[in-house]
Amino acid sequence: MKKKLALITVLIFGLSAALMSCVGVPVKPNESNFVAPKIELESFSVPFYDGYWYIAKSTKPTKGEAGDRGAFLPMSFVFKITNTNAYPINLEEIRYSVVFDKEFVMMTAADQMSNWIPPGKSDEVRVTTMITARSALVGLLLANAVALKAKGWNPWDTLEKWWKGVPEGTTSVTLTECAFTFTADGVMRVYPFKVQAQ
Repeated sequence: MKKKLALITVLIFGLSAALMSCVGVPVKPNESNFVAPKIELESFSVPFYDGYWYIAKSTKPTKGEAGDRGAFLPMSFVFKITNTNAYPINLEEIRYSVVFDKEFVMMTAADQMSNWIPPGKSDEVRVTTMITARSALVGLLLANAVALKAKGWNPWDTLEKWWKGVPEGTTSVTLTECAFTFTADGVMRVYPFKVQAQ
């Protein structure tokens, strides 16, 4: 009976040690086991707002040089990224286009970074971008001219409506052509993402 008990104890100990050694072996990233991380837009905000204004180059400034200039509109997007892999992954780049009123592309950006996310954990990543009233006006008059005309909208009225509407939440802001680039030990994956910020 004692021999049997000793043998069972040795077998249980050996099995436990074998299982523990298997658990301790890290999973190596490869093309087949790389799983898409979960990406969510946590928040959207306008971190600084100085109103709507535009000064034509024909206007004499109180100080400085004259020029076609307009108000700034910064926009901040916070993403929550959950790594569903059994190994750490690195977020290397976020590409995105900011669209107003669901069809007017205001800008396209690419933010490069190095943000490691441990396995099974989440992290928040913030990207902040900015457009000016001048760049938005040029976009309306050139790249978005056809869409603007189809709606029968005046560029100046539209610009003012957006500049007041984005901070107030009455103008829709959407991220399109959005792509997140992740790497892990030489393996690279690009995942698309689309969301309406407000």
